[in-house]
Amino acid sequence: MRRVVVTGLGMINALGHEKESAFKAMCAGECGIDTITIFDPEAYSVKIAAEVKDFDPATVMPPKEVKKADRFIHFGIKAAQEAMADANLPEDTDMERFGISAGSGIGGLPSIEKNSIILDNRGPRRISPFFIPGALVNMLGGFVSIEHGTKGPNLSSVTACAAGTHAISEAVKTIMCNGADKMLVVSAESAITGVGVGGFAAMKALSTRNDDPKHASRPFDKDRDGFVMGEGAAALVLETYEDAVARGAKIYGEIIGFGESGDANHITTPSLDGPARAMKAAYKMAGEPKIDYVNAHGTSTPINDKNETAAVKELLGGKENCPPVSSIKGQIGHCLGAAGSIEAVTCLMAMRDGIIPPTINYETPDENCDLDYVTEGARKAELNIVMSNSFGFGGTNGVLIFKKI
Repeated sequence: MRRVVVTGLGMINALGHEKESAFKAMCAGECGIDTITIFDPEAYSVKIAAEVKDFDPATVMPPKEVKKADRFIHFGIKAAQEAMADANLPEDTDMERFGISAGSGIGGLPSIEKNSIILDNRGPRRISPFFIPGALVNMLGGFVSIEHGTKGPNLSSVTACAAGTHAISEAVKTIMCNGADKMLVVSAESAITGVGVGGFAAMKALSTRNDDPKHASRPFDKDRDGFVMGEGAAALVLETYEDAVARGAKIYGEIIGFGESGDANHITTPSLDGPARAMKAAYKMAGEPKIDYVNAHGTSTPINDKNETAAVKELLGGKENCPPVSSIKGQIGHCLGAAGSIEAVTCLMAMRDGIIPPTINYETPDENCDLDYVTEGARKAELNIVMSNSFGFGGTNGVLIFKKI
């Protein structure tokens, strides 16, 4: 199998419109969660989210084209542009051997909500002709591939909160199996809408700490009461190790392991067994190395955080063998289908800079969550191998292991 490395990164979330500012704010323990401004949340039981503010889609695509794409696609285009510029690919790159692997958990929910209202109030003839092509999940990859001229495989993963991670593993498989030489991975989400927030709130999945949004998302803390919705996107350029070395590319890291599993348990409640098996598969593929850091799924929900803690301990043979762990969802909320790729970018930047971003808002220990969660600010550390976890509704799990080169 061919070795696969990462040579370009891009990221946008509630802490910044590009990777460097977002990562710096993340490591500083800043929080992008606040009262919702995208719509009026007054009538909702949940009034908080981690919005990407002051973003103008006309900065990433022609103003006349903006209406043809949903907000999640705008974010994805932004992240992809940054990643491609960062990769600094040569002009003679074979674009027929360059593919796309996209991911989103929900896709164009704002467009679905808007056009459903138009249908109800004004009739079917007033539905936008751009509604369907602007809302489909795979159109994220479609728009990005058209912009950059990639003519290799065009794939999409729609696996809830594991979509960003699965998009990366699908790209790795494609390169390993010689289906492409390079892949641009992009995942994005923008579901902070009335129906999105109302739907998750109806499930009792969200934190209701409306009076204290900066402390609402509190992974692994005993008083956690649900996740906070976030939005954003991330992109990674993947290519063969040989190609990257031959062109003198900057290499952020190598993907040495990935694991996937299904819970076969419950549509929304996560199991312990499923995540543990995904971790074990990735760990085995990677050669069972010493892991220096785990970027946890860490949603700030009662069951996930407890189960994930137990799964990490099961993987590594007990608490005493576990490395530092952190979750960035306290800072940027849960970006759903974009979370996995945002966290992958975070892992690679953490390895680059030798720093672990903190788990903020951890105040009261939980006896079921007893690992080293890096709670006293960012921590300097030599990071050679890191693991990133993603688990989604429907019992779909994905795990990635990166190695510094």
